[in-house]
Amino acid sequence: MVRVIETPPGTAAGEAVETVVEFADNRLLIDLCGQFDRNLAAIEEGFDIVILRRGNQLALHGPDDSRAQAAEALGALYRRLEQGRAVEPGDVSAAIRMGEVPEPEERPETARQLDMFPDGRLEIRTRKKVIEPRTPAQRAYVAALFSRELVFGIGPAGTGKTYLAVAAAVSMYNEGQVERIVLSRPAVEAGERLGFLPGTEKEKMDPYMRPLYDALQDMLPGKQIAKLMEEGKIEIAPLAFMRGRTLANAFVVLDEAQNTTEMQMKMFLTRMGEGSHMAVTGDPSQIDLPRGVTSGLVQALSILEGVKGIGMVRFTSSDVVRHPLVARIIEAYDRAG
Repeated sequence: MVRVIETPPGTAAGEAVETVVEFADNRLLIDLCGQFDRNLAAIEEGFDIVILRRGNQLALHGPDDSRAQAAEALGALYRRLEQGRAVEPGDVSAAIRMGEVPEPEERPETARQLDMFPDGRLEIRTRKKVIEPRTPAQRAYVAALFSRELVFGIGPAGTGKTYLAVAAAVSMYNEGQVERIVLSRPAVEAGERLGFLPGTEKEKMDPYMRPLYDALQDMLPGKQIAKLMEEGKIEIAPLAFMRGRTLANAFVVLDEAQNTTEMQMKMFLTRMGEGSHMAVTGDPSQIDLPRGVTSGLVQALSILEGVKGIGMVRFTSSDVVRHPLVARIIEAYDRAG
């Protein structure tokens, strides 16, 4: 239980205005503060306030809006602890980013595994972990993945575009909403000519597909992944292998889509079959195609903008959920032109 106490209006002139947040369980408050109060330090920096500890209370000093938002974030993190869930640095960052987020325009109704909580938080449940959006854009993206049949996730590296799409695919497969998962990338570094590389087909593909394997291994036990791949329930293949197929009752993820040509993108989008979902992810600022070749992703975004039934979510450096320095690196490159 959390109680928020505002400073009375009659505060004497020159006396600091504060918001006091009172917590019922001191043991949970210790977990909320984190080792060496690192969680409080992150909240102070995130909201530009000062936090003072007084027994089972935290006194917040700073601008009115900042104090209110910080109190809301602290309350959300404390409720998480009351539910028996840990508070990690990433959860603190998420609480800071997710303050005062409006409800998504469309509430997904088709996926039982996507739960809406009173505080507006979304969760994707997989066999190995529960995955939560950590920024407003991630939240909109997750909602779109479960409510639209085709979703584009566009933005810089580290924003969770592919990871969340794979999580949605695994979750829908576990719930029986799709019969298989297909994960694909254009192997542009090899010019799509994988036959010229040494080794078996799997050995040729693995270096290009590794990010997709990594995401899967975060969500499913290794033995289950191997079994599902052997049965054809999970397929990880270069985009070149998609030609001529119709993908029905599948969740299909196309990663690094900025490196598709116009023809490849049209080919991929027209593979959609009955009962399928598609997620297309990419970063238009990281195109590796030969000079003069137009990116299929860039063209598709222009052509398909506003088409009914298609979701487009754009991420920025503020949505980067890797090391904080990654966001600053992206911003520096953006400023440089």
